[in-house]
Amino acid sequence: MTNPVAPRAAAGQGLAIDTHALATLKAQAASDPKAAAREAAKQFESLFMNELMKSMRSSTLASGMLDSTGGQVSTEMLDTQFATQLSGRPGGLSEAILKQLERQMGLTPGPVPATGSANNTPAPLAARPEAVRVPQTGAAGFVQQHGDAARAAEAATGIPATFMVAQAAHETGWGRKEIRHADGSPSYNLFGIKAGANWKGPVAEVSTTEYINGRPQKVVAKFRAYGSYAESFADYARLMKDSPRYQAVVQGVSQASADKGTARAGGSASQAAVFAQGLQRAGYATDPAYADKLTRVINTTLRLQRSLA
Repeated sequence: MTNPVAPRAAAGQGLAIDTHALATLKAQAASDPKAAAREAAKQFESLFMNELMKSMRSSTLASGMLDSTGGQVSTEMLDTQFATQLSGRPGGLSEAILKQLERQMGLTPGPVPATGSANNTPAPLAARPEAVRVPQTGAAGFVQQHGDAARAAEAATGIPATFMVAQAAHETGWGRKEIRHADGSPSYNLFGIKAGANWKGPVAEVSTTEYINGRPQKVVAKFRAYGSYAESFADYARLMKDSPRYQAVVQGVSQASADKGTARAGGSASQAAVFAQGLQRAGYATDPAYADKLTRVINTTLRLQRSLA
């Protein structure tokens, strides 16, 4: 009868310097990258512990039976066994190595990126003790939370859903700097869209940052308010689709997709740059560095999206 635990045990019994153990680890990475990262972190710690024990022995043991070839082999085998058993314990070096590996592999989002005040997003209000309906603060949670609304907006505009989720993340600091009403209730405005003369719906009036002649200045502005985050995505989609100002943005993303032959699921890095630069040229934001900032957040969101798939 096949032992279902055998493949995982085999990976943990040898160090990655062993050819067989390395091949097992590579195979595991293809099917279960998180488990492979955990095993790799443990093995890195094992290698470190093995070298540490070897150094301690060489500086403390006097010459004797261990100087023989057989004694040295036995000692090295014992050190390797001890290093393997001591590695992977809670609070050990492997945990720190694992966190770094997972971030590099895109398995966890890591710290939520700082996004600045692009497109006049206001500074956050003071923290409120009562629970309010705001986006989840985790970057991965933010991507998952708004996925359905973004896909509906993608169907209406052709703009990849991931790009719109990323722009919402950029405008709100991953949900931590959402535009709010004076009483602290959410406006559900994820894209920093202002309430112009043609807007007949509710508004949120807040102090925000405008770039005038390239210099940031505080002003009071009116922003559109919605009944839900889905309404915010739908209104953004209408703005992109119906406003002549942004037609070139939508067309640019479509053309970038056509130039690559087939659109990559969720969009590509080259499309991201086209999209962000198009928005800046159209005057979506007054921040002169808006395109660069947004492109970085889109690329982060693309990595998150792939890790969540």
